[in-house]
Amino acid sequence: MKESFGTRLARLRKDKGLTQEEVADKLHVSPQAVSKWECAASYPDIDGLLTLSEVLGVTVDELVGKAKETPHLVPENERKDVKNMTLKVTVDSTDGDKVRINIPVALLKIVVESGVAMPAVNGNEALKNIDFKQIMTLIEQGVIGKLVEIDSADGDHVEVTVN
Repeated sequence: MKESFGTRLARLRKDKGLTQEEVADKLHVSPQAVSKWECAASYPDIDGLLTLSEVLGVTVDELVGKAKETPHLVPENERKDVKNMTLKVTVDSTDGDKVRINIPVALLKIVVESGVAMPAVNGNEALKNIDFKQIMTLIEQGVIGKLVEIDSADGDHVEVTVN
């Protein structure tokens, strides 16, 4: 059975350890509004969805029930040329840093082959342990989608997607 928006919202809120009141404060709405959303009596507006997704640490797609993107193997005769692919790196740190990097896969290939390490973002070591050489190998084998999703013990969130 498909999870309703309200049920999903309540689950995501509880997973983050937040009360309805705390969510309401962050969205500048009443706790009753959050309760109505969770009971499917009403829904947040578009701006509310965007803020709610940030507060809960999920994408709007996940919040509204679109399936998460999973990595999959593209048959060799259907693969895009590496020159037309992009590696997307998303870092959301507990310090408030929000980093969005779009790297052409062709450039990633050059970086990997030269042995250059990925830099830290504002001293954040979130990218340090990602094996970009292995990611490049997966891409060359035809794997696309969300390749890496990490939630660190410090609360940092990192995603690496290729398309």
